[in-house]
Formats: sequence, structure tokens, C-alpha cells
Amino acid sequence: MDLHTTEAADQLLGEGDIPPVHEVNAEGQSPFLLTSDHYGRVLPRALGDLGIAESELVRHIGWDIGIAGVAERLARMLDAHLIAQRYSRLVIDCNRPPVAASSIPVISEATAIPRNKGISEWEREARRREIFAPYHDRIDAAINRRLHDERPTVLVSLHSFTPVYAGVARPWHIGALYNRDTVLPQRLLKHLRSEGDLVVGDNEPYAVNDLTDYTIPVHGEARGLVNTGIEIRQDLIADQSGQQQWAERLARIFAEIEVELEAQLLV
Repeated sequence: MDLHTTEAADQLLGEGDIPPVHEVNAEGQSPFLLTSDHYGRVLPRALGDLGIAESELVRHIGWDIGIAGVAERLARMLDAHLIAQRYSRLVIDCNRPPVAASSIPVISEATAIPRNKGISEWEREARRREIFAPYHDRIDAAINRRLHDERPTVLVSLHSFTPVYAGVARPWHIGALYNRDTVLPQRLLKHLRSEGDLVVGDNEPYAVNDLTDYTIPVHGEARGLVNTGIEIRQDLIADQSGQQQWAERLARIFAEIEVELEAQLLV
């Protein structure tokens, strides 16, 4: 095998595949830096359909339904920078440490992912190198630039969750997620609860921790940034109307929180 062929064989993404990183409003002046780990559900051409039906790929196991529309709108309303990841979480989950078993799942909820079973270390590394690493390197570079320029930086990681998981209905409309840093989550919880029409989750339906999460522990806590995760229930943002309404609500709330953070010299 010649060198050119070897190099081609070492690549997961090839001709016809899109870059993993998607950005909106990179020059935005807001202190809020938005991320979306599960924005897209694209599959590399080399992996086909991962051995599962299209009806499975479009479900919540493949991506965070509705969050793309919310994230893009929110970035523009806040004049914030959004960094998002286009490939399906079933290829590699960009909010999992690469060493975690759930990083490249062989089963998601009750759905087996045949193409992920028994893959080689080379393929694991290729998915990490070509999808996971460029996304997180871009977030890291954006934070480095902001800190170098002495710009206030508040990390907000945007997600959505399925209304029913493993047969159990979830009552929350939205949740604020966190681990060690509660500065922003507590303010967000206060504002969300004051809306009066929401069931608000405090570290529900998930809680952030170092073993199962990556973006907040690595880019938020380890960098000393004020941060929060947000989970919105997917049925509320499944269409453009819902996405617009939630983006408007969050833009209003974050504008109020920004004033509070500034008053306390936290940004």
C-alpha cells in the first residue's frame, strides 16, 4: 500500500463529509459563550447508517431534538457566539469523556447500534481525532482568545431531553444543570421559577459530573468560568414556533442575569 492510500485509509471523514464544527456569530459581543454538543445528527459516509433504521436515527438517541433552532436563535438574540457539533452522538458523544463506555455507545436506551460493536482502537481514535477533538479544540481556542482579550466569558451548554425515558414521563419543562459551580445555575433557577408557568428541574433530568460529562467540567469548571447546562424538553421545541418562543424567553432571562452578574463583578 502506498503512502497516499495509507493516509486515505487513516481518515474517517472524506469527500462529501462536512466539517464537525458549526459556528454562529463568532464575533458576538455577549459575555455568553454558547455550546451545543448534540446539535446535529450527520453520519460520516464511511459508517453508512450505523446498522440502524432512519426512524431510530432521527429520535432523541441520535441528537438533541430542537436544540439547534433554539441555539441559533438565542445566539443572534443575545449577540453571542455559538459553537456547535454537527455529527450524531451515536458516532461519538461530544459530551462524554472519550474513556467513558457511553462515548461510542453499542446500545442507546433500548436500541442496539451494530456498527459500534467491536470497533478497533484505530476507529475509536479516528472518531475522537476527527470529530470530538476539533469541536473541543475550537471551544478551547475561543475561550483562550476571549481571556487573552480580557473579555467576560460565561459558558452555557445547551441540550434537550426526551419527554419520556425508559417508559417514565418527565414533568420538567426545563432544567438547570451543574456540578461544583452554582453561581449561574442558582440565578437561572430563580428566574425560571419566577416565570410562573414552568416546572423547573434543579439538576434534573440530569446532573453534571466528571465521569459522565465533558463540556462543563473541562471548559467551564477547569477554566474557572461561570457556567451552566440547560436542558429543554424536546416536545416544547420540536417545531420552529416552540424554538422561537424558548429562545425569546431565554434571551430575556439571560439579559437580566447579565445585569446581575455585572453588578456583582462576576463578569
